[in-house]
Amino acid sequence: MVTIQDIAEIAGVSKATVSRVINRTGYVNEKTRERVQAVIDQYHYSPSASAVNLSRRETNTIGVIVPEIANTFFGELLHGIGEVIDQTDFTSFYFDSDNNSDKEERAILALEQQRVRGLLITPAQDSDAAVNRRLYSYLERLNVPTVVVDRDFPGSKWDGVFFENYQSGYCAAEALIAAGNRTLGMITGDLRLKIARERYEGFLQAAQDGGCPVSEQHIYQGDFTIEGAYAAAKRMLESDDRPQAVLTSNNLTSLGFLKAVTEKGMQIGRDIAVIGIDHIPELDILNYGFSCVARDTVQMGRLAMQVLLERMQNPDKQRQICMIPHRLILKGSEKMDA
Repeated sequence: MVTIQDIAEIAGVSKATVSRVINRTGYVNEKTRERVQAVIDQYHYSPSASAVNLSRRETNTIGVIVPEIANTFFGELLHGIGEVIDQTDFTSFYFDSDNNSDKEERAILALEQQRVRGLLITPAQDSDAAVNRRLYSYLERLNVPTVVVDRDFPGSKWDGVFFENYQSGYCAAEALIAAGNRTLGMITGDLRLKIARERYEGFLQAAQDGGCPVSEQHIYQGDFTIEGAYAAAKRMLESDDRPQAVLTSNNLTSLGFLKAVTEKGMQIGRDIAVIGIDHIPELDILNYGFSCVARDTVQMGRLAMQVLLERMQNPDKQRQICMIPHRLILKGSEKMDA
């Protein structure tokens, strides 16, 4: 491989001159610049990103850390982020923390070594005070413009883009009651996460306000995974006292619930009513009438990246918190006579 030293020797200049030509910094005589550039072009020389980073002490890269890269929600989020990045000179590094705070911390350290210019992060979790303190200290050490996406964490001082979690649970319970259901149940997400607790609390409050308080035995705790929801749904459906209507807490929870319903030989909208949080496009393709509380996840990614760019341009501006609105989509599964 051709090195910067080789380019300098062939062009008859110093390594420092080649570096100034590559990085477009400092003064270089125009004829010298053309001669060096011709050699670079002839040998198709491209400096390593790490070498450029070291010389500039900054990069044109953005770090992105998400907890479940295989989840379609985060796939759509990354799509929105990428749409905005593609309109800039920035590139991106993506990391999957797998909902593991140790992996998350290693990712932040790796991004620090890469000298990223900014960070978008969905925290792995928010319930452990010690983990939250460590995350805070790691972000402080990274010391770049940062936007927290979807999941906030206690003590955060960074910009954030979040979903109307409480309102989504509230409107789902309202819709189930309006459809004629009187006993409501829920398969929750991981209640160690604030987003799960907010959806749960909104659901309970709306049921209370609507005159259909939720019995504790009709609450089944899941963990935002298909497997966790499937196990919870099986217990619910095998109970002699199952609720008439159910809220499922995210796209994966809905899929786990639907798997259990199908295995039981039941049909939503006939044997049990359901509304899920998150739109699942694949169900539309199958013409499956699944009611949901949707959010524009791609727009969430776009907005998060736009907020980060604004922070990079104006580091001293006031902290910005943006909320992605919920949207109720009723397709019949919210009532028993569909």
